[in-house]
Amino acid sequence: MAASILPPSPFNTCRTSRVSMNLYSQCWHQSINSISLPLRTHKPKLKLYLVPAIPVVGSRQFMLKPFAAVDSLETHVSPHQDAAASGFQRSKAVFDKASDSSDGVRDFERQIQELFNEVKSLIKTGNHKDAIDLLQANYEGVKEQMNAGSKGMEEAAILDVIALGYMAVGNFKFVRSLLDVISEIIDDQKDDEPLVDSILVHMGSMYSNLGEFEKSLLVNKRVTDILENKHGKNSVVLVTPLLGMAKVLSSTGKVTEAVDIYHRVIRILELSRGVESEDLVVPLFGLGSLLIKEGRVRGAEESFIRILNIYTKLYGENDGRVGLAMCSLAHAKCAKGNADEAIDLYKKALQIIKDSSYMPLDNSMMENMRIDLAELLHVVGRGKEGRELLEECLLITEKLKGKDDPSLVTHYLNLAASYSQSKDFVTAEQLLRTSLKIMTKAEGPDNPSITFPMLHLAVTLYHLKRDEEAEQIALEALHIRENAFGKDSLPVGEALDCLVSIQSRLGKGEAELLEQLERVLRIQEKEFGGESEEVMETLNKVVFYLDKLGKKDEKSALQKRLSRLRIKYKQVVRY
Repeated sequence: MAASILPPSPFNTCRTSRVSMNLYSQCWHQSINSISLPLRTHKPKLKLYLVPAIPVVGSRQFMLKPFAAVDSLETHVSPHQDAAASGFQRSKAVFDKASDSSDGVRDFERQIQELFNEVKSLIKTGNHKDAIDLLQANYEGVKEQMNAGSKGMEEAAILDVIALGYMAVGNFKFVRSLLDVISEIIDDQKDDEPLVDSILVHMGSMYSNLGEFEKSLLVNKRVTDILENKHGKNSVVLVTPLLGMAKVLSSTGKVTEAVDIYHRVIRILELSRGVESEDLVVPLFGLGSLLIKEGRVRGAEESFIRILNIYTKLYGENDGRVGLAMCSLAHAKCAKGNADEAIDLYKKALQIIKDSSYMPLDNSMMENMRIDLAELLHVVGRGKEGRELLEECLLITEKLKGKDDPSLVTHYLNLAASYSQSKDFVTAEQLLRTSLKIMTKAEGPDNPSITFPMLHLAVTLYHLKRDEEAEQIALEALHIRENAFGKDSLPVGEALDCLVSIQSRLGKGEAELLEQLERVLRIQEKEFGGESEEVMETLNKVVFYLDKLGKKDEKSALQKRLSRLRIKYKQVVRY
């Protein structure tokens, strides 16, 4: 029956919950024996934590006009430029069948656009409950129609808006279920059916945001073909699906294809909008970001300079958008090795954004820019200036959220890392104990989130020659992570690596240390692959202990592997 293809209602499960610190997103930390590292301009080794970016409500997928004729481009809309959506006057569900006449189709498109606008408006103003109620009412309506045997484009269009709404409130599981239903309907439709192209554009965006890249690519290819047949290969309506394809190709490592598509989009926009159009910002930024990841810094720099020039000409040199463009250019300058130039750009950019009131001081993007600059200042030996920025981040957050808010932990960790780099481990210990107290109070003594400050504290105590205390804290962190993630997980491997370094100086048995290192090695091979730099570093330690224990045959086999990896990474790791 038609009813069986629709997922159960998510009405009671879609409220947004507070997200704690994400263990999986963190990098594998350096061992504590190498925590004080030489400074380099290309890849800073002082690890500072960025404040997690909160997705902006009304994100890219909501910037499209979903069911009007695809004849305009809305690729870059700032939060200040977004036009007001329709108000709260609409309260009934939109699921009435349109007639077969063109007037009927247009009337249905108008109704669906009104639904879209109202959901967008409710979400944008933070009124998630009313938005969910409206989505739920329409979901029940379309479900009733489909149970009665109606399964066409109008049902797909309503489900599309509902999926976009639930995507915005974070109910990704339900979105996946809805996309399965929409896909089943769309697959049976001809390419020239009304609304097909708009729905496919949205599907491509949602699949991409959900990490389902293969589905996103297939959907975007189909809609690109449809639009090319309707409007030609150089039409501006191709920009949105082409950008979707470029994003997916970038994410899946198909760099050459992605770069080609970005260049195609730029050519299309230059032909239709001119070489100084603001619409060029999105593809130029995507291209620049991809090139910088691939080490093609000159091309990235050229893209960011173009963005800076576009914004400067359109809005003047003191506009906040100019500041944002300067930050992107600073990133490229840093990757190129021009640290002083990058620092100057960052400082100027932050001042412009602050003076123009383009975004509040506590905005997560603004905080991350300050942290980026602080990290760079530490790299070039200007740690005191960097610390001042980190203290500013702490004070702003403390003023806004209070002295016991968990979001302060990020800033305490960063400040502790800064003081540790300056060999002021006493101050670092105080900051880490404060952060641990905050996290324990907020999350409880067994929550894995508290293991971040715990392991940092263990490292700091190690440097203060308080090895027994360091060992106890590292062991406690290890047990918490084992219970939370399993004994063969990446966070456990990180904690083990820290513990081995502490126990080595405590004089623990070499056989026991070797066993723990071999466990770390297995975890790293599973997570990073056998040819990774992390594996090379741990192999070096394993070979060291095999040699001390006189296990020559085992050492010989691993020594060959280690030598090959050293050649690959062109460095010798000392333990």
